[in-house]
Amino acid sequence: MSSNGGAPLVEVRGLKKYFPIKKGVLSREVGRVHAVDDVTFAVSEGETLGLVGESGCGKSTLGRTIVRLLPPSAGEVVFQGSPIGHLGARALRPLRREMQMIFQDPYASLNPRKRVGSIIGDPLKIHDVGDARERRQRVQELLETVGLSPEHYNRFPHEFSGGQRQRIGVARALALRPKLVVADEPVSALDVSIQAQMINLLDELQDEFRLTYIFIAHDLGVVRHVSDRIAVMYLGKLVELSPAEELYTRPIMPYTEALLSAVPIPDPDLSEQRERIVLEGDVPSPIDPPSGCRFHPRCRYMTEICREVEPPLTDYGNGHLAACHHPLNVDKETLAQVTASPKHTPDSADEHATPTEPAGKESRPIPNP
Repeated sequence: MSSNGGAPLVEVRGLKKYFPIKKGVLSREVGRVHAVDDVTFAVSEGETLGLVGESGCGKSTLGRTIVRLLPPSAGEVVFQGSPIGHLGARALRPLRREMQMIFQDPYASLNPRKRVGSIIGDPLKIHDVGDARERRQRVQELLETVGLSPEHYNRFPHEFSGGQRQRIGVARALALRPKLVVADEPVSALDVSIQAQMINLLDELQDEFRLTYIFIAHDLGVVRHVSDRIAVMYLGKLVELSPAEELYTRPIMPYTEALLSAVPIPDPDLSEQRERIVLEGDVPSPIDPPSGCRFHPRCRYMTEICREVEPPLTDYGNGHLAACHHPLNVDKETLAQVTASPKHTPDSADEHATPTEPAGKESRPIPNP
């Protein structure tokens, strides 16, 4: 997998996406769904950023907003150094060649009335790439690239299996040779045996086409395999961002700790040693999210400051960022440096933690599968 040492290809700065709730004859706005709320991160060229979280946390909405399938409510998306968050349809058209998306459902994302050749070739036709003969040749090459036969050119989507349909979706996304691909849970609708083939295919295509991925998933095992870094979302907020392996061995945010405790381990001895953390209660409504830390109603380390003050996304070294008043697996020296930093809020965790729930509470590291 590619390293993340290059310049940022895409930057997300304070991005917000709210969906209005309207009622009555006059369609007055009575509330908003806070799908994505003040998210900031950057993705380097050639990197794979995994984006994980529970269903409904805003992962897919964030991905669609980055590629401008949805307009942002606030904040900015910067692609190759240029802001694109508020560009109109005409100005966005050249950028569509550089950003593509692989959708979650291989059955709903393909037009059942069109043949495979048209589905994959339409992006080339829309952007005036080559003549009809050149486009046909390019589509047949793409079919071979993703593991299908050129003879499938004239078939309809219903003639393929789920895995084959997803390969068609991948070929369509690669038709214009984009730089950024947002993969929205591309393997969640596939059988386990097919998932591995699709993951390996995406890995090979990244090297061949020099792609940058934002890989959205809820399966932490899959994300670990493909990602250079992993971002964890909860209720529209980015709560942890870390190099992939470090996140699995040293989670700092309690929500991440709970997610990792649910990942199956094939070794029964290690599985017995691991503490299974069961989160109590339901995910709060994104229409009226909790004050302070959004995870506090379900957090076993919760104290009064968690209810009142929203924790900042703090750097704990090695590019490992987390938003928590009571960080886990952080030594006292690192915690002291963080709380002394001018970027840290005055209401630091160590000033408000109770004697029974100290800041920097140690937790047992997650065993390495």
